Amino acid sequence: MTKDKSAISGKSLLESQKVNLKSLRHSISQLIYADYPDIAKNGCISREELNYYREKYLVQILGKNLEEITEQEKLVIESITNHTTLVDNSNLELSQPTLGQRIADKVATFGGSWTFIISFGFFILVWICVNIYWLANKGFDPYPFILLNLILSCLASMQAPVIMMSQNRKDEKDRIEAEKDYLINLKSELEIRTLHEKIDHLMLHQQQELLEMQKIQVEMLNDILNK
Repeated sequence: MTKDKSAISGKSLLESQKVNLKSLRHSISQLIYADYPDIAKNGCISREELNYYREKYLVQILGKNLEEITEQEKLVIESITNHTTLVDNSNLELSQPTLGQRIADKVATFGGSWTFIISFGFFILVWICVNIYWLANKGFDPYPFILLNLILSCLASMQAPVIMMSQNRKDEKDRIEAEKDYLINLKSELEIRTLHEKIDHLMLHQQQELLEMQKIQVEMLNDILNK
């Protein structure tokens, strides 16, 4: 099996590894010609070298230098050049909740429901009725219900940090979801721009082919007329 050499690195390339420079979009090939002005226009390069210039082109679309791109933008560029999904590359996944976090979520869910409000209101009403009417205000917690106030204060002081724990976890979820949305939107924008570039390249190529066909047809007509 014959092996062609890369026009950039000079390394031997298998048939499956090489990409012809003529088949590249104008924007990509211009970047290569800018770095290697003496490169043969009918040469070929490796897929790794092509991916490097794809990344370079996407960075140019972002209007930044390679050193200035953020980790998120680098993640999106790698996803596009390697044809992978962001889920495969991204580590933006919330860790499995611990036992305490699961309890905090359940407490926060129950504490913010009508079930809790109605049941707790019923508990307070029963407490007051038992102490005032059934025990004639001489029970274990007569008016002004000091023990009940203590229980309510303890419950509030314990419930507040538990709800804050659950809220912090929800904020972390929202942050990760927002970052995922940003990455997806950025990837979509870059892919749309590259798609427009491909369409323009195809249209230009088709126009050139049509012009060549018209030239051939005109030459054939001239030959017929001159006979």
